[in-house]
Amino acid sequence: MGSRRHSIRRRRPGLRTAVNCSMDHRHRSSQCWKRTFRYRPRLRWPCLILVACSCFSSQLISPTAQGREPEKTSRKPRLAHLPRSVPTPRDNPTTAAKVTLGKQLFFDPRLSGNNKTSCASCHLPARAFTDHRTTARGQQGKSLSRNTPTVLNTGLFKHLFWDGRANSLEQQALLPIRSPVEMNQGLAALETELNAVPGYAGQFRRVFNSDVTQTGIARALAAYQRTLISEPSPLDRFLAGEEKALSEEARRGLEAFRGSAGCIRCHNGPLLSDGKFYRVGVSWKDKGRQSVTGKPGDAFRFRTPSLRNVALTAPYMHDGSQKTLEAVVTFYYRGVPTTTPDGIPLDVEPLLGNSFSEISDIVAFLESLSSKPLKVTPPRLP
Repeated sequence: MGSRRHSIRRRRPGLRTAVNCSMDHRHRSSQCWKRTFRYRPRLRWPCLILVACSCFSSQLISPTAQGREPEKTSRKPRLAHLPRSVPTPRDNPTTAAKVTLGKQLFFDPRLSGNNKTSCASCHLPARAFTDHRTTARGQQGKSLSRNTPTVLNTGLFKHLFWDGRANSLEQQALLPIRSPVEMNQGLAALETELNAVPGYAGQFRRVFNSDVTQTGIARALAAYQRTLISEPSPLDRFLAGEEKALSEEARRGLEAFRGSAGCIRCHNGPLLSDGKFYRVGVSWKDKGRQSVTGKPGDAFRFRTPSLRNVALTAPYMHDGSQKTLEAVVTFYYRGVPTTTPDGIPLDVEPLLGNSFSEISDIVAFLESLSSKPLKVTPPRLP
């Protein structure tokens, strides 16, 4: 196995911070925790990175497979606290009234063509904003091709969806609504329908100084989603100096995560995700990132998922094919194939030299990434 190492630079958001809003779960101030956990490599070979939700390990990333040279940087990947709030774009500042409106829209089935499916139908607060299905279920009850990702902390991602086809929460918000296989709602018809609801018409005039528009719908939904920030986890307490916040097994798992298994190469920063796209050989039915970019080199690549609350969001991978965390870690230790059926090299290699005894430790560490569930009460709809 080669010894070339791949460094990843973590981006810092450059946008201003969202204001606090009055909601039914605790909101964070704009001050971010500053402390981070420094990575001290103990790599004996390039290792695969644990992707517990369907995105990949960049530890074994092959620069040639990605068609580029490895990024040169002296900065080592680290684990970090979540910020207390999410950056917000200049054209959509967060306000309490906008968040309230966005929350109503998130829970309202009138955003679907048959008035039976809401955003919360797949992103259930009680299930860490996922649905625990192998793949999402569309409006007609038909299973779709991809697993439902959580919307917790999504405001910190640069690219959204498994294939990264949206570059902001505002852009993301409307895509499931108008998708024929998801909510199947025409946007012009939705504007007409909601303008006929006095409660919505009044709120849009107060928040946006306009009638109900698809732009306003997207901005309100995005504002609400930016408030969905996970509470501190045992890992966050450990990073803050509380050594007993992690069990002995979880601490061993952390050492493997940032050392011999190399998971930290892709799962780093506040989200435990670098937000990039990798081909790890889970399945060959979905072209992934290539469907967005049109580049053959992006075939079967998907975005590295966040590992926060990962123990609460089973099943895993973009297709929901791995049912447990143990299965995911085992896949990276022994199950990664050599190439795609067409002979395209993967971006990772199996950890054939690592002991299976590390798997239970890494799983214990992943379980330490769970936070106290946010208390979200469905709103009263207009």
